[in-house]
Amino acid sequence: MSFFDWLLHEQVTIAGSPVLVREIVGNVFGLGSALFGMRRLVAAWPVGIIGNVLLFTVFVGGVFDTPQDKDLWGQAGRQVFFALVSLYGWYRWYQTRHAGAATGVNPRWASSRERVELLGVGVVLYAIAYAVLKALGSWGPQWDAWILTGSILATYGMARGFVEFWLIWIAVDVVGVPLLVQAKFYPSAAMYVVYGLFCVIGFAAWWRIQNREAAAASTPEPVVVG
Repeated sequence: MSFFDWLLHEQVTIAGSPVLVREIVGNVFGLGSALFGMRRLVAAWPVGIIGNVLLFTVFVGGVFDTPQDKDLWGQAGRQVFFALVSLYGWYRWYQTRHAGAATGVNPRWASSRERVELLGVGVVLYAIAYAVLKALGSWGPQWDAWILTGSILATYGMARGFVEFWLIWIAVDVVGVPLLVQAKFYPSAAMYVVYGLFCVIGFAAWWRIQNREAAAASTPEPVVVG
């Protein structure tokens, strides 16, 4: 059996249910992306894209061969969005790094206007996502729509360097864990728990960085007299 055959078809049993190996591998890449993102490394984006491709094939059992009997089109759709926005984030962070910065992004709090815009966009996206996912027959469309909408906003916020994007991810994880457990996507549910812990750590880390860099920027340069 070739590596790709093994990756596409191999299964393991977790809690009495068959689970695809590629779901586990895809989530490992997702975890790697989260770790790199916490450290503000450009590698977060290409690593994440690999995970997105693998996980897309996991959540649409009607298209790909999967052991679960539930399609989560919101979960699949967010993988497509992740990949597209990751290209934007990859470019944006690369440009920042290429301009001489030590890392790919400088964390900052979103402005009041940006927060209102994110909230407004979130309401519209949720309404659209719910209608589309319900029409597609996605399982648990109201929660799947919440996860899809939050994922879009969080990924965009990460690309822009908003500290708040970590909080959005936590809100996604709180809903995602019970949804995925009920749908028997156990590795993804477990990774949501891990992601949640990393989001708490990442939020604290970016908050400290933002405060440190803001303090440094407000410190006046010493005046040399001579």
